[in-house]
Amino acid sequence: MGKPGAFLAHGRVTHRLRDIDERARDFNPLYVEVDEEEQRIQASRCMMCGVAFCQAGISFGDARPSGCPLHNLIPEWNDLVWQGRWDEAAARLALTNPLPEFTSRVCPALCEAACNLGSVEGEPTAIHDTERAISDFEWDHGGPTRFPAPTDGAPRVAVVGSGPAGLASAWELARRGCRVDMWERADRAGGLLMYGIPQMKLEKEVVARRVALMEELGITFHLGVDAADPEVAARIARDADAIVLAVGARQARTLDVPGIDAAGVHQAVDYLTGATQAYLSGEAPAVSAEGRDVVVIGGGDTGNDCVGTAVRQGARSVRELEVLPEPPETRRADNPWPQWPTVKKTDYGQEEAIALMGGEIRSWSCDTVRIETDEQGRVSGVTVADLSWDAGAPTRVAGSERTLPAQLVLIACGFTGAERAVYEAFGCDFPAPGAGRPLPRTQAGTHRCEVAGAAGDGAAPQPPVFACGDGKTGSSLVVSAIADALACAEEVARALDL
Repeated sequence: MGKPGAFLAHGRVTHRLRDIDERARDFNPLYVEVDEEEQRIQASRCMMCGVAFCQAGISFGDARPSGCPLHNLIPEWNDLVWQGRWDEAAARLALTNPLPEFTSRVCPALCEAACNLGSVEGEPTAIHDTERAISDFEWDHGGPTRFPAPTDGAPRVAVVGSGPAGLASAWELARRGCRVDMWERADRAGGLLMYGIPQMKLEKEVVARRVALMEELGITFHLGVDAADPEVAARIARDADAIVLAVGARQARTLDVPGIDAAGVHQAVDYLTGATQAYLSGEAPAVSAEGRDVVVIGGGDTGNDCVGTAVRQGARSVRELEVLPEPPETRRADNPWPQWPTVKKTDYGQEEAIALMGGEIRSWSCDTVRIETDEQGRVSGVTVADLSWDAGAPTRVAGSERTLPAQLVLIACGFTGAERAVYEAFGCDFPAPGAGRPLPRTQAGTHRCEVAGAAGDGAAPQPPVFACGDGKTGSSLVVSAIADALACAEEVARALDL
């Protein structure tokens, strides 16, 4: 282990958020990292536990898994960092995680929640920061270890979708010797890493840097191409020995309330995408919160990102609605460590909006009744009602209706599953409507899709089609999508006799 007893001598120290008055005015990175000496001290706090829950990635309850889904060898690289052996730490991290620059920025740190020191409130090892420090060191010293370019006769794999699952599967298959073509319908690669997560939370140059390295290693990116077009799908299938569909779970959940189609009501990911496109182009966003009263419906990570983006765009006010009850401040007795802690969390965007509004901006147990509109059909407010959960199922509280002013409403209610069109273009089977989750059928215990027919009319025999990431499992975390993609890449490699 690193330094015996260090966790007794040193408390937890992590990165800090920049001051609200500063960070809420720009899209620069949110955090200021600790220096190298402090990072080594924090890594030394690791106890090298006999049972390292931090890397377990298993579920002890109904919420998120406990520990890293990638099974990162956390105690080992903590020890190496404490010793100052950064190159070896980077090599150890690369054994399990091909994309640590992303997970160390956007993962909610399942590892820290499962850390044995985490059984003491507020004291887990600073694993999240250590992972980022290792990744940043690696990039500052030449970047990840290169692998040979594929040979001309190597199997060719088409990866559709360039989000975290697509990038991870493409990287692993190229490392194993495949010729990899990546197909992305957006104008830039990265999927939700590029357009679903705001710039201040994940700098887009970090995404572009990884894409540039992958191109250097022989991976070809085809941008602005929609594989949901049957003709495009047929062309992809003709040239591939295997196909990996890593297109995410982009079928957004909406609300069945009057006025939901009013002008000024937008899906969260569309709004965040537009904000990032505007940032990258230096132009004004097509949809802006500037000078408007904003209501965000949904209290998860995406909702918080909408809140933070609206604040930076100059919103007049921001409110956030959550249908579920307010979480407790501390763990309940039925939510013990090492389960994921189901407790109240105030994230960066919510902190900023609370400062802007001079008080709490969130409403829990809050049901959206209807979207109010003006004479031009534009949104003018959101009528809500309180919910009671006393009976287990939510019921509206009589007389609690009220209307919040709003000229911009953002729906951040999650996703129902995969968009069918791209899977259907490759002949993949789906459950009948209402017969199950809208996710592609795969052969039992595998990532290989059940294919009903060939891709496109008159196409050659279909190569095997695999699905991975959120498009296979449903909406999840970046780290979980990467883990699933690596498992899928292993199956593809076996199918191609690699």
